[in-house]
Amino acid sequence: MKRDTILFDLDGTLINTNELIIASFLYTLDKYFPEQYNREHILPLMGTPLIETMELFDKERVQDLVQTYREHNIAHHDELVTEFKGVFETVEELYKKGYKLGIVTTKMRNTVKMGLKLTGLDKFFQTVVTLDDVEKAKPDPEPVQKALALLQSTPERAIMVGDSKYDILAGQNAGTQTAGVSWTIRGNDYLQQFNPDYMLNEMTDLLDVLGER
Repeated sequence: MKRDTILFDLDGTLINTNELIIASFLYTLDKYFPEQYNREHILPLMGTPLIETMELFDKERVQDLVQTYREHNIAHHDELVTEFKGVFETVEELYKKGYKLGIVTTKMRNTVKMGLKLTGLDKFFQTVVTLDDVEKAKPDPEPVQKALALLQSTPERAIMVGDSKYDILAGQNAGTQTAGVSWTIRGNDYLQQFNPDYMLNEMTDLLDVLGER
């Protein structure tokens, strides 16, 4: 059966928000826990829903931490976010060829919209499933299943593309094929541990996977 449905994670997969996320964490943690945390503490937490991450630092002040993070994140969004090599041309090509395209992310809808608009990717996606839309985040299959339902597709027709274990596991749990991206901030070898069906060295490799070039 032809794979005609491609679901993408957003941060770290389509758009490079890594430095924005790290900067927002460092700013927030330094405000509440001066000089206790650095970049190395943050990298292992990338891809986890924000509230879950902040609970690791202080369960009593989660809402304060989240609010401070989000304020910094939004204020510095457009100066720190870029797209990864080959993303725009690949997504545009798939869109032109009639693929069903969706985004499945653990971000909130307002910052998802900001990232897609900034990079010009917003016009290509028929559905966007955010943290606001589901009860359970990735790696639970619910967000992937919701995106497939909205696109009127099935797991057998879909590939989930992402940069974290949560993306790969969510796809596997929902029964789709999966593709990891080698530009993950956690490192190619780390992501390979979760046995994605494909590893993309750059996004244009997805066209080869689908037999489109």
